[in-house]
Amino acid sequence: MKLGILGTGKIVKTMLPVTPELEFEKIYLLSTVRSASKAEELASQYSLDGYFTDYSELLGQDVDTIYIALPNDLHAAYAKEALEKGKHVIIEKPAVSTPSELLELRELAREKGLMILEAMTLHYLPAYQALRKDLAKLGRLKIASLNYSQYSSRYDAFREGTVLPAFDPARSGGALMDLNVYNIHFLAGLFGKPEAVSYHANVERDIDTSGVLTMDYGSFQAVCIGAKDCQAPLVSTLQGDGGYIRMTAPVSRICEYELSDNHGNTETVSFEKERHRMYYEFIEFIRIIEQKDFQTAEKMLDISMTAAEILTEARKQAGIIFPADRSA
Repeated sequence: MKLGILGTGKIVKTMLPVTPELEFEKIYLLSTVRSASKAEELASQYSLDGYFTDYSELLGQDVDTIYIALPNDLHAAYAKEALEKGKHVIIEKPAVSTPSELLELRELAREKGLMILEAMTLHYLPAYQALRKDLAKLGRLKIASLNYSQYSSRYDAFREGTVLPAFDPARSGGALMDLNVYNIHFLAGLFGKPEAVSYHANVERDIDTSGVLTMDYGSFQAVCIGAKDCQAPLVSTLQGDGGYIRMTAPVSRICEYELSDNHGNTETVSFEKERHRMYYEFIEFIRIIEQKDFQTAEKMLDISMTAAEILTEARKQAGIIFPADRSA
């Protein structure tokens, strides 16, 4: 894979140390003019093939895939331009601001014979794959309860009047899009689309700083908590009439879980922690694109579409409107 990375923020700095294990043929970086010195430093530190401050110049290079790690509101436009230039696209979560944006990108990708993949780590983690198989041991699922609450330093700035992208409705921010999106993907990947959703949010200055999302799956109920204005021990459970699964880490970083039955028998299912969580998704992205595995790409995009629909329905219930909604 010949990769163009858009952005120099936290997630890019997390991903770059993993790149030597992934054996990319080429890696280029795109930054703003303001962040050019940061891009130059990263390119030197990780022996990248170059960096640019002009997107057109990057798209003109010998790259086949663009990884978009920009503020949420920019994802759709940058993805569209990459597809129009014949590049596959990997989009950092959440893929888009609205389902209509994802549908437009999906249709364009199909027309061009290209792929869109959402960088949602949990789908590719070994523990998540094992958990999928262990669900049958729980009997009939009754309750799913997932919690991703993480006090954000950006919330301090927000309270003082500085609005950064994570709390800016104009940038498609909020707790739902930033943290609860993982819980939504976790469930959508296992169970598909719920019959109904209801979002109860703590809203400050037109954005959700935390909230509780309930999802009705008919045969069971799910609760998803996502918070950036408070925190608590992160315990998530899947409860069936035959037993339960318990996790004590955010589902985005799941590497082990506890499996218990109603007779008091408990086992811990654990996987190696040596590999960074982003390794698993990118090794699969490389495989999907190089092997032209459109079937898997479409399957994963179905999950992304389900998540986008849930996110949009939930935040609109809370009165949270993004600029993309007005053009949908």
